[in-house]
Amino acid sequence: MFEITKSSDEMVETLNAFSNDLKNIRTGRVSPDILKAIVVDSYGSKMPLPQLSNINNIDNMTLSINIWDSSLVKLIEKSILESNLGANPQTEGNNILLKFPELTAERRKELVKIINETAEKFKISIRNIRRKSIDEVKNYEKDKALSIDESKKFQDEIQKLTDKFILNIDELSKQKEAEILKV
Repeated sequence: MFEITKSSDEMVETLNAFSNDLKNIRTGRVSPDILKAIVVDSYGSKMPLPQLSNINNIDNMTLSINIWDSSLVKLIEKSILESNLGANPQTEGNNILLKFPELTAERRKELVKIINETAEKFKISIRNIRRKSIDEVKNYEKDKALSIDESKKFQDEIQKLTDKFILNIDELSKQKEAEILKV
């Protein structure tokens, strides 16, 4: 028997992933979360930067990275430069300072484009979940495990669920856009 909760759970996961992606796009204040995506080749494997250091805000536009192992300073500095964050690392012993420039109007517009592109990717993921779920319902119908009426009912529910989650993605992206465009 078909269970719509599986589709719903997948869509919730997709929405959460979108929300986490939006957190990595910086607005007025720089967050240490922006460095979570940076991966460093260390100790024979790839490790996220927060597992190799303490990351703190010094002020709204500056992050301090206190690296625990001094042999990793150069590797971390290289990884930061390759990540295109828009900040040049300044190294002092085991500490790296990242000073981010103020957001220009042009950069804000670029960030809005990035948000819209990201939102579209996640909407496509939601639609793929819908397609997969509807195919599953149709297979149950074909195998006579569901009646035609039940099949139509499930397909309608899946479509309503899809519309709801796409609306949630639109709302989240509009909120982030407003946050970025606010000077």
